[in-house]
Amino acid sequence: MTLLERLRARYPEASGRSFKQWLAAGRVEVNGRPCRDGRLVLGSADTVAIAVRRPAARFPAPLTLIHEDETLLVFVKPSGLLTIATERERERTAYRLIWDYLAAGGERPFIVHRLDRETSGLLVVAKSEAVKRQLQAQFEARQVERVYVALVEGRPPREEGSLGSRLVEDRSLRVRSADRGRIAITHYRVLERGRERTRLELRLGTGRRHQIRVQLAEAGCPIVGDRAHGAARRGSARLCLHATRLAFVHPVTGAAAVFESAPPTDWV
Repeated sequence: MTLLERLRARYPEASGRSFKQWLAAGRVEVNGRPCRDGRLVLGSADTVAIAVRRPAARFPAPLTLIHEDETLLVFVKPSGLLTIATERERERTAYRLIWDYLAAGGERPFIVHRLDRETSGLLVVAKSEAVKRQLQAQFEARQVERVYVALVEGRPPREEGSLGSRLVEDRSLRVRSADRGRIAITHYRVLERGRERTRLELRLGTGRRHQIRVQLAEAGCPIVGDRAHGAARRGSARLCLHATRLAFVHPVTGAAAVFESAPPTDWV
């Protein structure tokens, strides 16, 4: 098998033009060394990788890069930043920042999932439509592990349990429980108890918008800083909810991809 044939088999979503550009730029590495000859015959033990190279592009603040390869990147979004544009805000978004960063290398981002503006934590972005579809299929099939940490008011009655409800979104985009809403499930585990606050680990059974915030508030334990759902006005000025773990099957290599991010240090 030639190097070009190996590339086509490994990256079926890429175009012939992309292969030529990767080879010409020296981004294709065989056994750790750049190779520009697609006709090179490979053995079964030879390894092939695509080096991520772009002209002096710095990863944009205030995002934090966790992982990047030729097909996707994972980063941490801070609280207060939109994932994608809205009618009111079109420029200051994580998507726009990632777009500018990837454009330096002739690439573009494809949004796979979102976090609320107030929620911080891990996001994965695809670099092609095909990879986006593969990742979203995992999300829809509930095969992606999504773990959050939250600091909440009050004390849950049990050390661990599940919150289940039906949620609807009204015309003002406010999410609430309703008898005929879409089912939402969140699993929680107590990490640390204080006098007035509790630190929880939360795992999504479903991925409804605002489900963690609404369900914890209805359970009598609103997230610290979540004034929209009944949290006290004293205390943290930000929402104390962080997407701390993201795990999925890499859409190209098939390997387990696991990423973690500790909650911010400004929680009080």
